[in-house]
Amino acid sequence: MREVDDLSLLVGAAHEAGDIARRYFRRDPKVWDKPGSAGPVSEADLEVDAMLHDRLIGARPDYGWLSEETPDSQARLGTDRLFIVDPIDGTRAFIEGDPSWSHSLAVVRGGEVSAAVVYIPVSGKLYAAARGQGATLNDAPVAVSGQTELTGAAVLGTRANFEPWHWAEADVPEVRRKFRSSLAYRMSLVAEGRYDAMLSLRATWEWDVAAGALIVTEAGGRVSDRRGAALRFNNAMPQVNGVVAAGPVLHEELGRRLV
Repeated sequence: MREVDDLSLLVGAAHEAGDIARRYFRRDPKVWDKPGSAGPVSEADLEVDAMLHDRLIGARPDYGWLSEETPDSQARLGTDRLFIVDPIDGTRAFIEGDPSWSHSLAVVRGGEVSAAVVYIPVSGKLYAAARGQGATLNDAPVAVSGQTELTGAAVLGTRANFEPWHWAEADVPEVRRKFRSSLAYRMSLVAEGRYDAMLSLRATWEWDVAAGALIVTEAGGRVSDRRGAALRFNNAMPQVNGVVAAGPVLHEELGRRLV
């Protein structure tokens, strides 16, 4: 099965990415700001990006390529399959010495994710999924939590997601709000069942969430944009309209409460 073969490729590439990134972590890597207030980037991001491109495209030369750290090419829009990667998701955390950064790698076919890996090198946690094959953490199956009530749920998201204007009648839910720098890691923690939901209620780059979307779905959860629409990837502008991920019942409740 092609999805399983692609997943094996992603797993090997993620481990190699971790080997590179760990050499720089907490060792004062060179850092600079990207143009247009697009945030910081480090020499580790670029070395990981170059390795991933060489390894993945070398193995699948007919696949397209979309990465946070590679100039975008519209040629990817004409490909049936493509890689969507974030070499280091949570670069600010990486630079600051916070261990909650990840490598996020996905294969997309026809706008849907077919294979995905999110790897957290510092803790050695590797989340993986292939379409129709379930989701795993270090090869053990994972499943989303059974939480059905939004009140009291553990929800990953920034403070901005809980401003009153995002919620019907300004009724902000009473949740246990948590945070991790990497969006891909937040989604994986929902898939693992350690947290009940995650929210990102602004335009979100595809490379931040493509891998996590499949991992949550294969763990039995639901993922949508902030309006409840299914996520589609390989868009001309590679963004989605926010992300909501949770178990099915809690996801439905979030859909009723968000505006």
